[in-house]
Amino acid sequence: MSFISRLSAIAVALGASVSVNAADIQFTSTLDNADSLVVFKAEDKKAAFKFLDKPTRAQLNRALESEDFQGKFGKTVEVLAPVSSDYKRIIVVGLGKEDELNASKMTKLGGNLHAKLEDKKSASVAVAFEDFDGEINNSQLAAQLAHGINLRDHTFEVYKKEPNTFNVSYSIDVDSKRKAAKEYITLEHIQSGVFLARDLTSEIASEMTPVDFANAAKELEQYGVEVKVLEPAEIKELGMGALEAVGRGSAQGSRLVIAHYKGNNDTPIALVGKGITFDSGGYNVKTGKSIALMKVDMAGAAAVLGTVQAMAKAKADVNVVAVMPMAANMVSENSFAPGDVLRTAEGLSVEVLNTDAEGRLILSDALWYAREFYKPEIMVDLATLTGSKIRAVGNDYSAIFSEDDELVKEFTIAGQTVNEQVWRLPLGYKDALKSDIADMTNVGSYGPGATTAATFLQQFVGDTRWVHLDIAGNAISKKTKDEVPAGGTGYGVRILSEWLLSGN
Repeated sequence: MSFISRLSAIAVALGASVSVNAADIQFTSTLDNADSLVVFKAEDKKAAFKFLDKPTRAQLNRALESEDFQGKFGKTVEVLAPVSSDYKRIIVVGLGKEDELNASKMTKLGGNLHAKLEDKKSASVAVAFEDFDGEINNSQLAAQLAHGINLRDHTFEVYKKEPNTFNVSYSIDVDSKRKAAKEYITLEHIQSGVFLARDLTSEIASEMTPVDFANAAKELEQYGVEVKVLEPAEIKELGMGALEAVGRGSAQGSRLVIAHYKGNNDTPIALVGKGITFDSGGYNVKTGKSIALMKVDMAGAAAVLGTVQAMAKAKADVNVVAVMPMAANMVSENSFAPGDVLRTAEGLSVEVLNTDAEGRLILSDALWYAREFYKPEIMVDLATLTGSKIRAVGNDYSAIFSEDDELVKEFTIAGQTVNEQVWRLPLGYKDALKSDIADMTNVGSYGPGATTAATFLQQFVGDTRWVHLDIAGNAISKKTKDEVPAGGTGYGVRILSEWLLSGN
């Protein structure tokens, strides 16, 4: 089954709001019977466990004492429940200091808790979460716990002979099941956007071409999203010579995909995502093992599309448009070559010194298109752009570039909230982009590569407020950690959604 066929089947299965590949979660006002019981202990609060019978309480307290369990954040103790208990096992989870509990911590906690319970093959889990509050209230904390559970649960296993089909059912006892469920609804929509971005990113390149991506974007029309796709002839007619050139070496050529969710009549926010569905490097061909990962070079486009889906499903009060330049950077007799000079829609000419610096080329025309046709208040671009970024800040942070201090502050706070943190790097070194025969080169002659790439993009944003996020290294994970499974991470959907929904 092709990716788009699978996506259509998923869309039908989703119905109104429930995510696929997700654990079953219910918020309750009573503690249900289950295979496993999860209880919590705050570091600064004595655990009474009064809701348990006396033998169970005694056994649990004895276990905590023997383990010298203080309730430090993320620490766990597991005990077999007494024969008389309604549960087979009880897991005590440390919350740390209760007044420091926030969305970030609860999401991590949910992810790691789910991994433990899935490993134990617990089909049903009761979670005792009444009477806990922190920086946010009980309902919000419980919703974030559920969010972490489902973010960790989602995996991409369509090519495995025996994919993991084990499902865990959770009943979470909270102060108000109605309020917790309401808080979770928006998170559930954001999850769906994360899952879409992960699946698009994890899909193999032969099943995720520019045309396949465009077809996936059209699926968002069912949520009221206006989707438009420009084909090679239209791209060329608009003067987007950089985008056209990068896709020229592949059979399908380039596409420009636009997905617009108009939740209000405000000036739109433009999200621009790099969409290289496979990056061979062109004539500057990549070598070594890294080329096998180049299916993820469209993760920026996947993230902005996932964000638009999340906003549309949530019926958010935002006007947001995703502009996604799509191309496969391949080698053929038609490919652009080192030494070529490309004319961008901005009117600037670019001397190509390296065909493996193609992402900034397609983004240059996409940034122009977003400005020209949508006149956005703010533009945010996401791109797996440079190895230099990974060397600078690693994989746990994305690199943020902007001359707008307020936007950097807003994204820093949003990233801390959703565990998609950013670290600011400088713009500059424009002189490194000088060319003898064109307006600029596509790689710097000196200076840090992540900065010269960002400075290249800056030439195409005009006077629009702008942020560039270099997400190289963030888009795929080789191992599971907290709420993020191995594979495509969907990085960007949560930080963008948090930023948009925070009224920015």
